[in-house]
Amino acid sequence: MEILGLDIGGSGIKGAPVNIETGQLTAERFRIPTPLPTKPESVANTVKELVDHFNWKGPIGCGFPTVVNNGKCMTKSNIHKSWVGVQVDQLLSEKTGLPVTVINDADAAGLAEMTFGAGKNKKGLVVTVTIGTGLGTGVFYNGILIPNFELGRIYYKNGEIIEYFAADSARKKDNLTYSEWGKRFNKFLKHTVRIISPDLFILGGGASKKMDKFENEITVDVPVIVAENKNEAGIIGAAVAAYLKDK
Repeated sequence: MEILGLDIGGSGIKGAPVNIETGQLTAERFRIPTPLPTKPESVANTVKELVDHFNWKGPIGCGFPTVVNNGKCMTKSNIHKSWVGVQVDQLLSEKTGLPVTVINDADAAGLAEMTFGAGKNKKGLVVTVTIGTGLGTGVFYNGILIPNFELGRIYYKNGEIIEYFAADSARKKDNLTYSEWGKRFNKFLKHTVRIISPDLFILGGGASKKMDKFENEITVDVPVIVAENKNEAGIIGAAVAAYLKDK
């Protein structure tokens, strides 16, 4: 069975059909720059363009870069404020004429990892962290997603949101070495451990590929491993979400 997975981001909208049994893309990934401003109608038109590129006629799963509650956009995050309150799944279904399932993009990336990657068959409380512009987190208990756990949005001791201090964008902005940044990221992990006591962290995103450069700074008493799904995680997980919706 194949489902079209879409990943809507602040800079690009990308997608590909996914074999839901293997997690493999069955066609080359296609990407279109996210229209500016990122308003609902223009983004929906871009999604339609991407769907038409694949001549797709089946179900669609979509990762979306905000808190999503039952298909509705709840926060603006990195997109236009006019999205707040929009029933995203309904908008995209009307635009494409196809059934669309929409979930948070970090949850989608986590679903891919828990289904086909390093988190497969892992029990207990697992936190996936996508390290990039922010800290996107997915939280799973015995493999089941607990949606919209936005741990990157918790506050640091200076009153700022912690992802502004500990995401990969902060490393670049403050011109930190990986070791210096690793100390910051470790504070995020320690804070998370103090709040929810997970059994495992799985790190994804760009910085996870440099784990050897900061792993000596990680001191939490919880296993920390690197994700196996790379750039396709959001696409694969979105397709998984659409598949699970009908289960």
